[in-house]
Amino acid sequence: MEREDKKINVWGARVHNLKNVDVEIPRNSLTVITGLSGSGKSSLAFDTIFAEGQRRYIETFSAYARNFLGNMERPDVDKITGLSPVVSIEQKTTNKNPRSTVGTTTEIYDYLRLLYARAGTAYSYVTGEKMVKYTEEKVIEMITDNYSEKRIFILAPLVRNRKGHYRELFESMRRKGYLYIRVDGEIKDLVRGMKTDRYKNHSIEVVIDKMKVEDVSQERLTKSIQTAMKQGDGLIMILDKDTDEVKYFSKRLMCPTSGISYKDPAPNIFSFNSPEGACPHCKGLGYVNEIDLKKVIPDTKINIHDGAIIPLGKYKNQMIFWQIDSILHKYDCNIKTPFKDIPQEAVDEILYGSLENVKIDKSLVHTTSDYFVNFDGIIKYLQTVIENDDSTSGKKWADQFLATTECPVCKGQRLNKEALSYKIWDKNITEVASMDINDLKDWLDHVEEHLEPQQKRIAKEIIKEIKTRVSFLLEVGLDYLSLNRQSATLSGGESQRIRLATQIGSQLINVLYILDEPSIGLHQRDNDRLIKSLKELRDLGNTVIVVEHDEDMMRAADWIIDIGPEAGRKGGEVVFQGTPEEMLKKHTITADYLNGERQIAIPEIRRKGNGKSIKIYGAKGNNLKNVNVEFPLGKLIVVSGVSGSGKSTLINETLQPILSHHFYRSLKKPMKYDKISGIDNIDKIVNVDQSPIGRTPRSNPATYTGVFSEIRSLFVNLPEAMIRGYKPGRFSFNVKGGRCEACGGNGYKTIEMNFLPDVMIPCEVCHGKRYNRETLEVRFKGKSIADVLDMTINQAVDFFENVPSILPKIKTLQDVGLGYIKLGQSSTTLSGGESQRVKLATELAKKDTGKTLYILDEPTTGLHFEDIRILMDVLQKLTDRGNTVIVIEHNMDVIKLADYIIDVGPEGGRNGGTILATGTPEDIIKSNKGYTPKFLKQVLKSKHK
Repeated sequence: MEREDKKINVWGARVHNLKNVDVEIPRNSLTVITGLSGSGKSSLAFDTIFAEGQRRYIETFSAYARNFLGNMERPDVDKITGLSPVVSIEQKTTNKNPRSTVGTTTEIYDYLRLLYARAGTAYSYVTGEKMVKYTEEKVIEMITDNYSEKRIFILAPLVRNRKGHYRELFESMRRKGYLYIRVDGEIKDLVRGMKTDRYKNHSIEVVIDKMKVEDVSQERLTKSIQTAMKQGDGLIMILDKDTDEVKYFSKRLMCPTSGISYKDPAPNIFSFNSPEGACPHCKGLGYVNEIDLKKVIPDTKINIHDGAIIPLGKYKNQMIFWQIDSILHKYDCNIKTPFKDIPQEAVDEILYGSLENVKIDKSLVHTTSDYFVNFDGIIKYLQTVIENDDSTSGKKWADQFLATTECPVCKGQRLNKEALSYKIWDKNITEVASMDINDLKDWLDHVEEHLEPQQKRIAKEIIKEIKTRVSFLLEVGLDYLSLNRQSATLSGGESQRIRLATQIGSQLINVLYILDEPSIGLHQRDNDRLIKSLKELRDLGNTVIVVEHDEDMMRAADWIIDIGPEAGRKGGEVVFQGTPEEMLKKHTITADYLNGERQIAIPEIRRKGNGKSIKIYGAKGNNLKNVNVEFPLGKLIVVSGVSGSGKSTLINETLQPILSHHFYRSLKKPMKYDKISGIDNIDKIVNVDQSPIGRTPRSNPATYTGVFSEIRSLFVNLPEAMIRGYKPGRFSFNVKGGRCEACGGNGYKTIEMNFLPDVMIPCEVCHGKRYNRETLEVRFKGKSIADVLDMTINQAVDFFENVPSILPKIKTLQDVGLGYIKLGQSSTTLSGGESQRVKLATELAKKDTGKTLYILDEPTTGLHFEDIRILMDVLQKLTDRGNTVIVIEHNMDVIKLADYIIDVGPEGGRNGGTILATGTPEDIIKSNKGYTPKFLKQVLKSKHK
């Protein structure tokens, strides 16, 4: 009999739609859990196995500690045995914090900071010279040697080029017994009441001692230099009395010519998240939000009276317009002068403020004498609103006049000039962090050759640590990223693979890893590298469970669990568990696709399109190399290419923002391009992404698609509701009146248990129905509004088959393969793929003109072969109606269905960004560029078998 600890056993799992299932997973194996979208895969992997593992871990803490941790619900399962400590690597994108980068997430940047702090060479940001550092003994020796027969002043710097009157500083020095002070290069007696012009910049040094070096004792020289070092914070100046030449000496790093000094290098000096290292202008973000004058004054042909200055609008009898008019009168203009004819000096005064008070005509302010006011300018007015108005509407109003631009001080490098002045092998830390991971590996392989012997000894171990972590990023196919790439710009698959690389790097053993579709966003070419990484994690002595639909991953697994047979209520059962070889002999939906009995059919003819197109010229955002791209309309277009090749930059960052701005005045700025033509050939753009359809549990498919309004209207017009005088709000669970007030329309109550998990119990008044008794008494075909919300889409289609205002919207949800979800299912429980299909269904239900452009970014995320077939049928129908569909995709089952392919590559990062081939799939396989033709050829072969 097999030992129990060789397996993970789950008995009686009933979470969500799981039907009391029992599952066996071999330990130290790569196990794939697969099945249709909504069949119960995530319920088993994450909501049962991971949730129980996490709960057990938290239960090892004291009751006091548990009070401060997130509360863990006990999953609905009879028993789980053989569970190791569990780590979940989910598909969710890492945090949206602009300060988080690939380097900070993987901790490679932390090692890089340590490398620069311990082995970097400092250069002066003023002269570019190598910085020097002297001990006190060395300073005394140099002064004795260089000034042996000279008369010198020993000075301690107090102020370096700053404004102020410095009365208190002078008085403090006088009380300490000093007699002389050097102000702006001139030595003066230090007298009571001394001060400087507060509006000018000053450099001030106190005279510690004056001497002829050969005439004084070594003891006096040493004492004077020690005192000067103390007063000057480690820096002293030696002034040659005869030549007035000044030299600097410092215990710190110092520029021998200009005298600037740096603090001793520490890792936080190289952190853009620390005040010590961040650029003071952009606070370490690398960009600033500045007022965009083109948005403030978009049309210079009109005058200020008629609204040339957008934030002010048209003329009103208000102070700000009186002030502007007064300024213009000085330049022989008025507010009815076209803006383009106003002299530049007047424009500057209106925008940036007037140096003098502005004189307002006494008749306007109803006074007997002229009235003078200070005018700060339109830009200052806008900045004040941005800084002080915390309301959403105020922020939204001000945001329309802002543009995000590269920080003019650090040029986007995020660090202050001191941090950027440290170099290793002629590169500062930002230049190294900007390299592709591939180039970074080459740099690390050879950097030691360019270090001094002392630096090499210090850096050896640090470089070894960085190399190890970089090699893991290469293994999971992220060679095109750089360390300073913002985490917020990564796809879900990329951020998941970064966390996977971090876990491989941690070298833990006897851990249970659960991953959610790590192949997302990966081209077929990179699948092998990912599978190799997962096997490496397994071979260390871990158990790896992957929720996945990828065929390569399934064939490479040690064990497969297939959940089904279908989705929702018709799923939740284990239809197969065993090895991939055994699975091929079965007849589940998944097995049929693997053994070729089912397949997604390739169309016999490709669409010719409508002859019109949209063309982008000179696209050069991110890594795009000045490309010209044509999008033929009336076709299903697929944009393919390896990860990081430039697909998303071309579509999501260039094409989509241009069109959204044209049709909807969207504020998102497109990446750089020269021009676009053919926009008039479409009448709207729809971006169908995988973001949630709502952030709260109150949002659901019925509310998102708008069908809930129609359902409420139906109930309002029922005889029972009309007799009672009910309005549509009566049937909303978000409005007082018809909802159950005991639970506020939630249907459940949350009971806080302090150090035990919160318990969610159905409301004792409405029993989870959300409405009060009076509302539930109104029924249509024997069903209350709560009963309708509890129906699955499939049930609702049958129930509303004779209601033309409701049926089409629900039918489209069924058409996109969501028949299994409930009408009132909380949006927070829907996967990314389900949310995307709810949005798609909402668009399908709308009347279209046949001139719509749809954009979908990797719609196969989270979808099984069968779900992909259903989804592609929907997209084909959309295209058949004359619309254009653009899909960014790696999945060969989608690429083979395209009418037109745009293949981007050949590699990711710097080595991508060119258009390799365009045309039908049959045209693409004739190309010998990039990787797509090779894999596409294999799937097209099956058509001719």
